Order: sequence, then structure tokens, then C-alpha cells
Amino acid sequence: MRVDDFDYELPERLIAQTPLSSREDSRLLVVDPVEKTTEHRHFRNITEYLRPGDVLVLNNSKVIPARLFGIKTDTGAHIELLLLRPADEPRRWFALTRPAKRLREGTELQIGEGAGQVTARIVGLRDEGIREVEFLTDESVESIADRLGEMPLPPYIHESLHDKDRYQTVYAKTAGSVAAPTAGLHFTERLLDEIREMGVDIRYVTLHVGLGTFRSVQVEDVEAHEMHSEWYEVDKETAAAVNRAKSEGRRVISVGTTALRTLESAGASGKLEVGARETDIFIYPGYEFRIADALITNFHLPKSTLFMLVSAWMGTDFAKQVYKEAVEHEYRFFSFGDAMFLSRRGTVDSTSKV
Repeated sequence: MRVDDFDYELPERLIAQTPLSSREDSRLLVVDPVEKTTEHRHFRNITEYLRPGDVLVLNNSKVIPARLFGIKTDTGAHIELLLLRPADEPRRWFALTRPAKRLREGTELQIGEGAGQVTARIVGLRDEGIREVEFLTDESVESIADRLGEMPLPPYIHESLHDKDRYQTVYAKTAGSVAAPTAGLHFTERLLDEIREMGVDIRYVTLHVGLGTFRSVQVEDVEAHEMHSEWYEVDKETAAAVNRAKSEGRRVISVGTTALRTLESAGASGKLEVGARETDIFIYPGYEFRIADALITNFHLPKSTLFMLVSAWMGTDFAKQVYKEAVEHEYRFFSFGDAMFLSRRGTVDSTSKV
């Protein structure tokens, strides 16, 4: 299976640069991969495709303003840090740095300006431009990011984000992601209340979206691709609700590929397990889904691991057909774009790697 098998044509004008004024106004392409049918709706109509007894699982990870800007104290050269995840010691984080080659071990940086300025030091070198950075202050790194950081928008978004809360789900709770779980951006508190009132059980998992979001697939053979690890957690209430639903034949609906990867990682045995751990699960055609029965997701990049995931859900040929239809109807693509509801799982094509 080749990466080029997951390519499709996308006009650049369909890449959403800004969020809509109302989250619920996003369009919704409803897809039945078994019957091979589609419907064109809006996200506020999602309630028509849910039913009492469903368990709706959302990722409550919160995006941190992870882009920090500073200068090298010895030369004054400008440096950008993208915080990725905490290291093992307090006030130390792994960060993607640009330009990486200028930052050797021991290099000190000044982040911010004036009285709120913070000094950081490179204390370790990693592969792929990643550095271990120690912040020389008693202030938490999360607090520093809140004060001085910017939201780490994906590279295909070229316009400024005026309201950083729009790159955050309304239910975001646990800080740690460097990119939003974007399928959840369409929900409002009003819509979630309506869903609860109709008898849908809303539950949460946490998966902190990490470096893999910013990495393209560099190999030709899909099975040779290595995923970066991401941290996730499933609490006992969510595990109990999901396992009870599965045993009773009720649907488990994943909001986004991050929630899906969490469910499938923690549910590899067929039963959702409680706990916090790392996952590098890679889902591509041939994967046998064990937990999720339906999926809400945005439209994904050509040749990306996430397009491979939706191809595993509904078959590569049909996935391309669906995406072609979305292009023809001028849906908005990627992070600030529109959504799909994949109601059932279709036929699949090959093997998977977990």
C-alpha cells in the first residue's frame, strides 16, 4: 500500500482560513459507508442522526498557546519555540525549534519583553529539530505560555486568529495539546445541552495532540511510517459507560480522530480499559475497529495519516469519492472547515499497524 494511494485533488481556495461566526453553521456531510449514500446538511442538524442511548465521546484536551518567540542572549538572533510536551523534570519541556541548528546545548534564550521576560536554556538535543528546554523561573510553563504564547495554527492557515478561543472546543479542560481536536470545534454549549436532553450520554477522554500533527508522511510505503507517541487518559466513568453501551448494543460515537484513536488504543482487547498511557496507534485500511460505531470528523489533508484513518473506516475508493463530492459542493476543508458524520463502517482494504 503506497502513500500516493491516498492522494486527492483539493483547490487551495477550499482550505478554510478562519472560523465561521457561529460554530453550528458549519456544513455537515452525512455519509453511510455501507449503503454508499450521502446527505448535505449543517452541523446544527447533527441531533437528527443521534438517538437516545448513544454514547458520544469527546476529547477534552485543551490547546496551549504553544508558540513562543525569543532571542538568543549571545547574538540577538530571533528564535521560535513550539512547545510539544512536558519533559520528566519540572519547568522542562520538549520543543520544536526554528532554526534548530543555531540552538546547541547550553544556549540561553530571552522569551518575551520587559518585566515579564523569561530566560530559557537548551539542556538537551533530540532528533528532528527537537530540543529539551528548561525555563529558569518559578513560574509554570503553562502560565508562561498563557502570558507570552500564540496559538500554534497549522501551516496551511495563513490568516491571523483574532479570538484564540475559536481554536479551542467549548468543553476543553485539560491543557496539553499543540493542536485542537478540530471535529469538536463545531459544538456549542447549547447544542451539547440539546444532545443531553435527547438522552445521549456525553463522555470525555483526553488525548494531547502532539508533534505528529505537524509531520507529513515521508515514506512511500504506508506500513513503513512511524507515528509519534501521544499521551491519553480514560477515566473509569467513561470506560464504564462505553463498555455498558457495547454490551447492550448501543452505539459509541467518536467526536474526532483523536477520540477515536484513544478509544481504539484503550480498547484493543474489545473492552475499554481505564488508565493513562502513550499511544502510537496507526490506523489505515484493513484495521478492525473494536469500539467506535460512528465517527464525526473534519476533512483531512491528502496523503495524511488521518485520511488513511477515514479510508480504513469506509474504504479508500469510497473515501476519495466522498471527498470529491465535498470538493464539488465547495465544503470548507481542514481545521476551521466543515464536518462529516460517518454513520457506519464500510468495507476495508488491507492491514493495520498498532
